[in-house]
Amino acid sequence: MIGYYVHHQGRGHASRAAAIAAQLDDEVTGLSSLPRPRDWPGDWVQLARDDEGPTPLDPTAGGHLHWAPLGDDGLRERMAAIAAWIDRADPSALVVDISVEVVALVRLLGVPVITFALPGVRDDPAHHLGYDLATTVLAAWPTGIPPLAQGLTPATLAKLVPVGAISRFAPVPAGTDADFTGAGTGDGRVLVLNGAGGGGFDARALDRARTSSPGWTWEVLGGADGRWSDDPWPSIRSADVVITHAGQNAIAEVAAARRPAIVLPQPRPHDEQSATATALAAAGYPVIALDHLPDDTDMTRVDWSPLLDRARSLPTTRWSHWNDGHGAERAARAIERVARHRAQATSATGPGEESG
Repeated sequence: MIGYYVHHQGRGHASRAAAIAAQLDDEVTGLSSLPRPRDWPGDWVQLARDDEGPTPLDPTAGGHLHWAPLGDDGLRERMAAIAAWIDRADPSALVVDISVEVVALVRLLGVPVITFALPGVRDDPAHHLGYDLATTVLAAWPTGIPPLAQGLTPATLAKLVPVGAISRFAPVPAGTDADFTGAGTGDGRVLVLNGAGGGGFDARALDRARTSSPGWTWEVLGGADGRWSDDPWPSIRSADVVITHAGQNAIAEVAAARRPAIVLPQPRPHDEQSATATALAAAGYPVIALDHLPDDTDMTRVDWSPLLDRARSLPTTRWSHWNDGHGAERAARAIERVARHRAQATSATGPGEESG
């Protein structure tokens, strides 16, 4: 049995978890305050929220943790539920995507932990604690590029396993029309992918962008002013250019569709999205990375037509390096290696061994 803790912020963690769980040969149980995904292959433990209480008291424990507010009923309930499930199920390993506090709890209960490195500056004591306690640290970016996470210790780098992008959708086969783009001008389709975690184009910004890009048709998914789609694949595939935030799942799906992108990093803790956008542009992927989404006061100064034309002219074959379609499978095999090692160690120890 493998456990899989899924953080409730946004939708990316749940999408990634479902893609990986589908590749696991072992039985898997999800643990989250999110609803059970429709395509989840195993059981699901519904956890209480830990962020709905009154004003949090010392949530970082003096800077050593990320979120453990004193006296929070939801936090106590969710941690107790995780511990109770571990006691019942005796999992061989537990994946934590992501929570330093859950990593610590699981490891203290004697279960090996697999967690994820995220892009950005991860040099604070809480991140170091989580990575130090984990047996394996997965990274959803490919080998052959510098780690997108900054501040990792040599010990963490030694157990870092880059698996490549993880997407819900199989990549477009090589040699299809999606592998090629043409310069030229004229009519085109723009898809804006706003994240579920907040930020992105609002209605006024979209109106100004449309005004400055005659001949382009704009569609918006996600965010406060766009429609949410559980299946954005047809829209991504049919777009000439995708304007997207720099969340890992969004980038993975744009890469799977082999579409050129304008990447607008949204504000996130630890500069997560800025680090991703910068790395993509520096490594020669088919993206134009902007520093930020222009606010309403300077939106009119962005000349979108030449920007979109330039993006549409980018060759997209390099996306196959970022997302080759095997990221979830690699992650599953790495998780199972940890689980097998624990099972073998338990079998070898046997009854009667002294404990510390």
